[in-house]
Amino acid sequence: MLYFGISIGLLLLDQATKKYMSSILPLCQPGYCKSLEILPVFKLTVVHNEGAAFSFLSDAGGWQRWLLVAISSLVSIFLTVWLYRVSRQEKLLALALACILGGALGNLVDRVLQGYVVDFFVVYYEQYYFPAFNIADSAISVGAALLVIDMFYKPGGKAGA
Repeated sequence: MLYFGISIGLLLLDQATKKYMSSILPLCQPGYCKSLEILPVFKLTVVHNEGAAFSFLSDAGGWQRWLLVAISSLVSIFLTVWLYRVSRQEKLLALALACILGGALGNLVDRVLQGYVVDFFVVYYEQYYFPAFNIADSAISVGAALLVIDMFYKPGGKAGA
């Protein structure tokens, strides 16, 4: 149950930060984009992503919303079942799945309720920008990294076993 709690905590944190950022910064649009610079390589800017990762399918005309909702729903169900079946000894795997599930649910809520995902973290260097992201995307990335680490590390000292 602890790991489902982590997933719910990440979901709530993600939704709260998206709501807060949307309340303090206007939506970034062509010709006007207000940002809050935190560091010379990091700023906060509210954007709406109607597509998948890296805005893939964002200009598809609207049908992608329901495709992405369906895929996210199926992935979330799969992750929930997998997390439920993980043994108590596999703490790293459970944490990885909890992070991915929390992130997937955070973006799923946005897609269902709004038709887009709110992104606001922007990392850049000079004219080079990494696509905007949010807490849910970060949780998914951390979870994926932990999943890879778990594949190579198993209790008992045997890597990759």
